[in-house]
Amino acid sequence: MEPAVVALFCVLMTALFPHYTPHPRLQGGHRMTLFTWGNVRNLPNLPRPIARYFDVAPDARVLAHCYWQLEPRRHATVIGLHGLEGSSQAHYMRGLADKAYAAGMNAVMLNQRNCGGTESLSAGLYHSGLSDDPRAVIKELIELDRLPAIVVAGYSLGGNVGLRLAGDYGRKVPPQVQAFVAVSPTMDLGLCVEALERRANRLYEWNFVRNLKRRMRRKAHFWPGRFNLRQLSGVRTVRDFDEHFTAPHHGFRDADDYYHRASSLQTISQVRTPTLVISAQDDPFVPPEQFDDPRVISNRHVTVQITRYGGHCGFYSRPASGFDGYWAEQRIIGVAQEHLAF
Repeated sequence: MEPAVVALFCVLMTALFPHYTPHPRLQGGHRMTLFTWGNVRNLPNLPRPIARYFDVAPDARVLAHCYWQLEPRRHATVIGLHGLEGSSQAHYMRGLADKAYAAGMNAVMLNQRNCGGTESLSAGLYHSGLSDDPRAVIKELIELDRLPAIVVAGYSLGGNVGLRLAGDYGRKVPPQVQAFVAVSPTMDLGLCVEALERRANRLYEWNFVRNLKRRMRRKAHFWPGRFNLRQLSGVRTVRDFDEHFTAPHHGFRDADDYYHRASSLQTISQVRTPTLVISAQDDPFVPPEQFDDPRVISNRHVTVQITRYGGHCGFYSRPASGFDGYWAEQRIIGVAQEHLAF
């Protein structure tokens, strides 16, 4: 199919799905979340990615998996930011890349520090508000690659990072960065961690903690003597991990100080770029009340779309011809097509 035809088709598909209708068998936050987490996706039209490394700090390098059009400078670019303990190869990142590429855009799926098997590349750890890394990546893509138009899309923790970046930019956002989208973002980190600690969410927290501890052991292997793992055996919750590792490593007083200062809720009032926040009322650990904060609803540059169903980063619909059912990914492409101009 010709690229112009594919792009037109994607515009038409976006117009057909502006609002979210959940799959009738997945109307429940846990059911939707677990289904989309575990569902094996086949993306036969997505090309093999090109690995690219970005030096984002003197002691930090991050990896992106890039899907370039034949002439990248003549196309818009979607930058994807994954969630806690995810990677550029997470199903939603690959799904987003697939839809962006089909719509005639470049796709740059970025790993947080140490994610995607990159523990050896950075001396330190990542955290939920570390917007400096995507900012450095965007700077290079604009100055070196001369990409004309960029949309940033983040999921969960990556959504918080993206919103922090939008707020950090404020009025000084590069003209090439034309929109932000955050799916199920952890805007109020303290509130989200409290929700994660509920009895009904034990499975999610156990999985996050297991992966965090594994990553710390890999970090210690590559950076011997830098991290004290004696406290790792006593870590049972994400809060424990942040208290003993994330917060002190990044200079926060404790976990609560980290949650407060790293939350994008602290900078959302400064956003001056078109921004869409997508979340669900039935998200197990991203409470919808955080989006009612006056700092959010008073900012005319920020649009919040809260659906009744969708789970955490799920938003799966009934598939249709040419549409695989992953509505949030399609919604991101719609935002890109609406705002990108170059």
